[in-house]
Amino acid sequence: MDILKDIKVGVLGGGVSSEREISLLSANEAYKALRKNSTETVFIDITVSQNEKVKEIILASNIDLAFIALHGEFGEDGKIQKILEELNIPYTGSGSLASYLAMDKIASKEIFIKNGIPTAGFIVYEHNHSIKELASNLKYPLVVKPFFSGSSVGVSIVRNKIELERALKNALLLQPKIIIEDYIEGREFTVGILEDKPLAVVEIVLKSEYFDFTTKYSDGLAEFIAPAKLDKTIYKKIQDIALAAHCALGCKHFSRVDIRLGSDCVPYVLEVNSIPGLTTHSLLPLCAKCCGIDFDELIIRMAQLALDGKNFTKIRKN
Repeated sequence: MDILKDIKVGVLGGGVSSEREISLLSANEAYKALRKNSTETVFIDITVSQNEKVKEIILASNIDLAFIALHGEFGEDGKIQKILEELNIPYTGSGSLASYLAMDKIASKEIFIKNGIPTAGFIVYEHNHSIKELASNLKYPLVVKPFFSGSSVGVSIVRNKIELERALKNALLLQPKIIIEDYIEGREFTVGILEDKPLAVVEIVLKSEYFDFTTKYSDGLAEFIAPAKLDKTIYKKIQDIALAAHCALGCKHFSRVDIRLGSDCVPYVLEVNSIPGLTTHSLLPLCAKCCGIDFDELIIRMAQLALDGKNFTKIRKN
């Protein structure tokens, strides 16, 4: 019996981050898939970030389960998850702490290092540091990224001191802390996780230098080889490291792990996405498709996972 047909699901989309438009696309696709399943579903556009107002919006919707399709801050960072926990409403994806850790690139990299999971070397830059003094002690190329954002917003590859200064100034407009990371020469891959197991490995072949926001959500700027063409041992190693990163952060049910395979054949974890995109350009659905799971089934399984093992009691008033 499909328990989703007996409850009301609210798809939370939009949000207040710079990824709002992408979130609306993800939420709309999830909403359509749930409706096709004959699940009573409502679309909840989150337009504020004040806890009490968000609580009012969610309670007014009278839902039994929240399907979170929010990206970026107040979506992937644990805040909306905490609100739902306080309301005792089951929700899709990782818990509030794991969501926060996955969003915080400094915290996640420290956890990877502690757990022996390969990740690029890095330093943290803050707004009150001297850029010129810093720049003289670095080896290029480097990757500059805000420490607390998603969809590669504010990310740059820099190859000299002038580019570094420009990239840091741009990134500081978004965040007070910046990660300056070693650039891993090699091939780029992503691995979807579903039911806490790795899906197919997909290779990302770029027509630009970096898989940035524009490349991710524009047609023709990247080619995806699904599944990736790799030696079986390397393929399995990438899957294993992706799952290890997912577990090390305490993520559950699903995620998507971005990896760079270095020239030394070591898979370096770039980041874990606790709420992967669900648009027509998104990679978790592609990883699932390679395993025979179509988009609608993926969405249904993501929703069902939120209810597995729970003594589910409807919170909705009749």
